[in-house]
Amino acid sequence: MKKLLMPFLILLILTLAACNSDESSNTDANSNNDKNETDTITYESEEGPIEVPANPKRVVVVSTYAGNVASLGVNIVGVDAWAKSNPQFNEYFADVEEISEENLEKIIELDPDLIIGLSTAQNLDKLKEIAPTVTFTYGKVDYLEQQLEIGKLLNKEKEAQEWIDDFKERAQKAGEEIKAKIGDDATVSVIENFDKQIYVFGDNWGRGTEILYQEMNLAMPKKVQEMALKDGYYALSLEVLPEYAGDYIIFSKVSTQDNSFQETDVYKNIPAVKNGRVFEANAEEFYFNDPISLDNQLEFFKEQFLNSK
Repeated sequence: MKKLLMPFLILLILTLAACNSDESSNTDANSNNDKNETDTITYESEEGPIEVPANPKRVVVVSTYAGNVASLGVNIVGVDAWAKSNPQFNEYFADVEEISEENLEKIIELDPDLIIGLSTAQNLDKLKEIAPTVTFTYGKVDYLEQQLEIGKLLNKEKEAQEWIDDFKERAQKAGEEIKAKIGDDATVSVIENFDKQIYVFGDNWGRGTEILYQEMNLAMPKKVQEMALKDGYYALSLEVLPEYAGDYIIFSKVSTQDNSFQETDVYKNIPAVKNGRVFEANAEEFYFNDPISLDNQLEFFKEQFLNSK
C-alpha cells in the first residue's frame, strides 16, 4: 500500500508546486503591469491629452516656466537664457545647461523625458520628436491657475495647491498691512525702461503686478487702467509718464539699459519721485510670476511699502 501511495504523493506535490509557480508568475506579471501603468500619466493639455512621465527626471524648459517647475522640486536639465540670467534662480540653475528651442542638438544631448514651454515656441514639431512636449499659452489662465496646471503636469497637484493657498493668504495679509500704511486710495504704478522705451504694466504681466493688483487689491492709476489692462502693458513717452504715475511707483529697472530719463526734470517733478516713493527693483528678478519669483516680490513689497515715507 505504501509503495502504491508514493507515486501519487509525488505527483500531488509536483502539481501543487507547479500551481504555486504559476500563481507566483501571475503575481509578478500583475505587479509589473501595475508598475508599467503608473510609469506615465495622461495630462489634458491645450492640444489634448498627452502621455507624460509620472515622475519626470530630466525636464527641459524652453521658455518662461522654469521657476514653476523648480518650485515643485522637479529636476531640470535645461533652461532658456532668461531663466539662466535671473539671480533668484541661481541656486536652482547654476549647474543647469542654457538651451534654446532653436538649438535642437543641445536639447537632444540632454536626453529630456519632458519638454515644457510657451505655445509660441519655435520648432515644436521637432521638439515633440525628442520627448513629450507640453506648451501653455501665456495669460490663458491666471498666474495661480498656471501653477496648478504645471503641478498637474508634473504629478504634483497637491503641492501646487498648497503653495497657492499659502501664498494667497500671505499676500492678502500683507496687502491689508500696506493699505493701512499708505491709505486705501493710494495708487501704484509699475514701470520699466527697455530699449529706450518706457512701459507701464497692467495686472498680469509679471513685475509683481499680480501681487499688487490681484492679491493686495491696490489701486491702479486710471490712465494705466485705460491703456495697459487689456494687453498687459503699454508703451509711452517720457513726456506723458506723469499721467501714468501713481502715488507710488515700482520701477523694474534693467541696469544695463539707458535709464538717463531719471535725470530729466519731467521725471524728477513726478510727485512720487519728489516724495521718495519710487521703489527700484532688479528687473531680472521681477520678470516672472512663478512661485520663486512671487515669494521674492512679496517680500520686496512688504519691506518697501511698510518702511516708506
